[in-house]
Amino acid sequence: MKIRKLLFLLIAVITFYDSMAVHAAVIEGVRFDETVTVEETRLFLKGTGLSRYLVVFKGYVGAFYLPKGVESLRALDNVPKHLVLEYFHAIKGTQFGHATKKMIAKNVTPADFRRLTPKIDQLAEAYRDVEPGDRYALTYIPGHGTSLSLNGESLILITGGDFAKAVFSIWIGPNPIDESFRSGVLGIDK
Repeated sequence: MKIRKLLFLLIAVITFYDSMAVHAAVIEGVRFDETVTVEETRLFLKGTGLSRYLVVFKGYVGAFYLPKGVESLRALDNVPKHLVLEYFHAIKGTQFGHATKKMIAKNVTPADFRRLTPKIDQLAEAYRDVEPGDRYALTYIPGHGTSLSLNGESLILITGGDFAKAVFSIWIGPNPIDESFRSGVLGIDK
């Protein structure tokens, strides 16, 4: 009888602490929350990914969030979304700007690129240098715009759903910077 009571108490304690725990996803030792709240909108983790360069070097890890019930196939639609990237190496802000322009050009028509160029240039100029462990976050809220922050500090807000679709396409578009990363953050089996 004592064993049964002790077992019941142990299960109750484990259940209590499990319900109190902040659940998170961990990739390459980096922790990402299961949910985030942005502009009073709760978003849920779709997946995480690791981006490598030159096949063997770890560049960054990321986590992608969408509202509950929004399928990965609709990630570029006019819905709230949030992407967090944590870097393993120091990178100059100018390199981010150059890569942003190059990757958006690969994912939109030439006419759309020309039309969006002023906004793309604004974003490129907003990037700052990063050190290992720094986090960029890109967030889109319909009717509000796309914001870029570095380690929680807001750097810029750019309006327009068409711009959001173009910039998020860098990672989750038809021609992403890293297909394996896209599959991971969208939670899609490879």
